[in-house]
Amino acid sequence: MGKNQGHTSSFQQLLRDAKLEAMAEFAAGAGHEINNPLATISGRVQLLLLNETDPQKRQSLKTIGGQVYRIRDMIGDAMLFGRPPQPVPEQLNMTDITADVQSRLQEQIEKSGCQIKLKCHPETPVWADPVQLSMVVSQLILNSLSASNQGGNILIECSPVIQQEQPFALFKVTDWGCGLTPEEAEHLFDPFYSGRQAGRGLGFGLSKCWQFVKLHGGEITFESKENQSTCFTVLLPAKEKCLLE
Repeated sequence: MGKNQGHTSSFQQLLRDAKLEAMAEFAAGAGHEINNPLATISGRVQLLLLNETDPQKRQSLKTIGGQVYRIRDMIGDAMLFGRPPQPVPEQLNMTDITADVQSRLQEQIEKSGCQIKLKCHPETPVWADPVQLSMVVSQLILNSLSASNQGGNILIECSPVIQQEQPFALFKVTDWGCGLTPEEAEHLFDPFYSGRQAGRGLGFGLSKCWQFVKLHGGEITFESKENQSTCFTVLLPAKEKCLLE
C-alpha cells in the first residue's frame, strides 16, 4: 500500500503558507534585481550582433540572447508568483468554468489518452476572477494528465458546499497516476522545487494556484498515495465577503 500524503491539518497548512509567503517576497524582490543586469546583457548582445559578420560568432550571440530571454521569462513567473495582480472577482458558475477549460484542453486530453469524468452540480456559484480561476482549473487538470498513465482516469468534481456556515464552491481533481513521494508532498507548492515527475512541483504552476486561491480567500489542499492516486481540493467563496478563517 502506498503511504498517504494528506496535507489537511491546520498546523501543517499554517507552516506551508508561512513558508510560501516568505518565498513569494523573496521572488518578487529578487526578480527586480535580476532583471536589471539581464536587460544590460540583452542590450549588449544586440549591439554586438549589429557589427558581427562571422556566422559562428553570430550563432553564439543568438544563443546567449535566447538564454537571456529564457531567464527573463522565468523571472517573470517568479515575480507573478511573488506579487500577483489583485483578482477582479465576479459572480461565476464553477461548472461552466470547468467545462470551458476542459474544452480548451481537449487536444492535450486526447493526446494523453486519459478519460475524464465530470461529476459537477449544474449550479456551483463562485465569487472569483475568471482569468485566475481558469488558470487554477487548467493547471490542476494538466497536472493530473502529466501524472496519469496513458489511458488513465481522471475525476473532476464541483459542487456547492457549506463551510463555517458560509457558502463555498468545491472543486476537486483526482487522478490514479503515480502519486507523490513524501519529499514531493512536502515541497509540492514550492516554486523552485523540481521533483521526480516533470508535471509536479516543477516551475510555478502549482505555486501560482496556491497564490491565486489564497488571494480569493480560499483554500487548496491535497491528498496523495504514492504509486496510487492524488486528489487536489479547492474551496472558493460562493459569493462576495465569504472568507475561510
